[in-house]
Amino acid sequence: MVSFTVRDEIIEVINKLFIYTDMQEWEKLQNEVFSDDVMFDMSSLGGAKEETSSKAICELWKKGFAGIDSINHLAGNYLVDIHDMVATVFVYATATHYKASATKGTTREFTGTYNIRLMKHGTGWKIYEFKYNLKYQTGNIDLV
Repeated sequence: MVSFTVRDEIIEVINKLFIYTDMQEWEKLQNEVFSDDVMFDMSSLGGAKEETSSKAICELWKKGFAGIDSINHLAGNYLVDIHDMVATVFVYATATHYKASATKGTTREFTGTYNIRLMKHGTGWKIYEFKYNLKYQTGNIDLV
């Protein structure tokens, strides 16, 4: 078995965040990625900045992705800063949403960055602070 560095473990959690979201694996997001309580900031998209539960985040995303045929996040350029049991990660990412039945263009794309903080728990690293910083969006934003 291959051992991972602490940095690898942290980036793996960030990758799971995006992959599980794309696959709509809400239970895995709650159990493997997020802490029970998360400082969640989507204000750059007009959303809330609030302390909320991982369950509430997953319910919000599940509702928001209803009717979308495919979701694809691509992430990279990770900057990871680790201090004891806390890690701060800066990451670039794009999210493309596809809806075959949309008549004004079948895709929309969000480009931005994330500021994510994780804490080491008994079961591994978990996200407890999540901030999305929208740079720009293109395409059929309402997927109509």
